[in-house]
Amino acid sequence: MKVIYREKGFPIFQNRMYDNMEEAVSCPRGDIELVEDEVTGVVSNFAFRPELMTYDGNYQNEQALSPQFRQHLQEVADIVERDMGLARLVEVGCGKGSFLELLQARGADITGFDVTYEGDNPSIQRKLFSAEVTVQADALILRHVLEHIKDPFSFLHQLKEANGGRGKIYIEVPCFDWICERRAWFDIFYEHVNYFRLSDFFRFFGEVVSCGHLFGDQYFYVVADLGLLRRCPLPVVGGFSLPNDFTCAIAKKRSDEQGRAVVWGGASKGVIFSLLRARAGYPVDKVIDINPEKQGRFLPGTGLMVHAPEQVLPELPKGSSIYVMNSNYLQEIRSMAGEDFIYIGVDHE
Repeated sequence: MKVIYREKGFPIFQNRMYDNMEEAVSCPRGDIELVEDEVTGVVSNFAFRPELMTYDGNYQNEQALSPQFRQHLQEVADIVERDMGLARLVEVGCGKGSFLELLQARGADITGFDVTYEGDNPSIQRKLFSAEVTVQADALILRHVLEHIKDPFSFLHQLKEANGGRGKIYIEVPCFDWICERRAWFDIFYEHVNYFRLSDFFRFFGEVVSCGHLFGDQYFYVVADLGLLRRCPLPVVGGFSLPNDFTCAIAKKRSDEQGRAVVWGGASKGVIFSLLRARAGYPVDKVIDINPEKQGRFLPGTGLMVHAPEQVLPELPKGSSIYVMNSNYLQEIRSMAGEDFIYIGVDHE
C-alpha cells in the first residue's frame, strides 16, 4: 500500500472551538496517511479512527453567515429543484438546518436528520437516517457528509436500503482534483477521511443524472439514481500521486508580512494553514472570522484566538498582508476591510 501524503498530529476536529488556549493546544489529534483504495479508487486516510469522532455543540461549521456562501446555497437549491423536485425530500446530515430551511422557503416537503442539530425546527430529527426510521423519500440530499464516512461506498448502500432501494440522491463533496491543482495543502483534514474525484461516482453508479462543479470549483456535485448503485464499483485504472510540489508553499514567507501574518477565516482551512505554518517556523499572529460563535474562542492545534474584524483591523498597519483562506470570499472581505491591506488568496498563490 502506497502512502501518497503523510502528516502527524492534526486536530481530529478542525471546526471544534475551545474556551481557552490550553485546551485548544492539547486537543485530541490524529495522523494523516492518504492512500488510494484498491477497490473503490477513493483516496482516503488509512490512519483514520472513527471511534474518535464524537460531535457536540462545540462543533461550529456554519458558513451561511456569508452572502457569498448563501449564494452558493441558492445555486444548490436550484439544482435540487430542477433535478429532483421539492416533494418528499430527506437531507441526511443537515447540520444547523440552513439549507433545509432554504428549501422549505421554496415550498419543499423535506425532513432532516442530524444528531448535532440544536434548533427547534420540527422537520429535523436528532438521529441518523437509517432503516429504523419511518421516513422514506423520493430523493435524498447528502451535502458534505460523505467525506466524513469511513466506508463511503457501503454508506451509500445503507442509504439505498434505508430508502427502500429507490430514489434519487444529490451528493456534494470537496473536489480533490481542485485541491491537487491548487496545491491546497490546507484542505487536507483529519476529519475528512475521504477525498473524491468526479470519476469516483461514475464508477459507483455507472451513469449520473447530472454533475458539475460549484463554489469556484472547490466542490462538485452529482445527482444519481440510487437504484443504479453498483454492487461493486468499477475498477480504478492507474495509480494516483500528489504533485511533487504540493506542500512547497508551507514555508513560503512573504517579504510584505511586516513580521506578522493575519489570517481571515477561522474554519478548517485556517486551522491547518496556521498549524503547518507554525511548524515551518512562520507562525500566524491573528485570526479573523465573522462568525460570532467562533469569536473569543480558540482554534485547535495552535491555540490561536479568533477575533472579530473590528478587533484587529484598526490596529493593523497599512500595507499589512491578510491571508484569505478562501478566495471565494475575497471581494466580500475587501469590501468589509477596505483597501489599506494586501489580500492574499492562499488558493491563488
